Amino acid sequence: MYTGETLHRHHERIQIKICGITAAEDAMACAAWGVDAVGLVFYPKSPRYVTPAQAADITGVLPPHIARVGVFVNESEETIMAAAYQCRLHAVQLHGAEPPELARRLMEQGLIVIKCLYVSGRPAVSEASQYHVSAFLVECSAGKLPGGNAMTWDWSAARDFNEQYPFIIAGGLGPENVAEAIAAARPDAVDVSSGVESAPGRKDTRRVRDFVYAVRLSEITQPTRRIF
Repeated sequence: MYTGETLHRHHERIQIKICGITAAEDAMACAAWGVDAVGLVFYPKSPRYVTPAQAADITGVLPPHIARVGVFVNESEETIMAAAYQCRLHAVQLHGAEPPELARRLMEQGLIVIKCLYVSGRPAVSEASQYHVSAFLVECSAGKLPGGNAMTWDWSAARDFNEQYPFIIAGGLGPENVAEAIAAARPDAVDVSSGVESAPGRKDTRRVRDFVYAVRLSEITQPTRRIF
């Protein structure tokens, strides 16, 4: 279960993850604008799905300081670890009903593990203490697919979570509202996908730039906890 090792607040800025990368040029653009992590979706039902081979081509162009995060939904440990090795992933994001035991085993193999929890769905934020992970991603559970499905929600519902666990806020974010979400939830990191796209899986460089600027201009003064 969560033990609090990463609770120390020592980082000076909110981290930014751009998820659903499907093209190497988009990954390079995100890196150029100063994001901290990129997400690669290994869920076949997603419009942003990439195969491990495609993901390896994308991660291969990234500078070493950009965290590579694989997003999985109810996959086996063997499948996750195979993709982690092939794509040189730093972190895995578990976006389904994965048991705490799987999260623990992945942590033991040296990966940063992020478990998705929902404020209005399962697994719920109230179940956080069951997991031994690096951090949590909190969103609202809306729409047909796992993830935020581009729907905004009451981000302040996650604010109390900040007092106990390192966490990322996601769901319905974009350049226009990320400052509002940061003020409401006080997260350690923010995660965006469709909010910076021109089409599913293709990032709009201007919106990525504007998102990064909006985060940096709105950052709160209190230190945050480093996740990536």
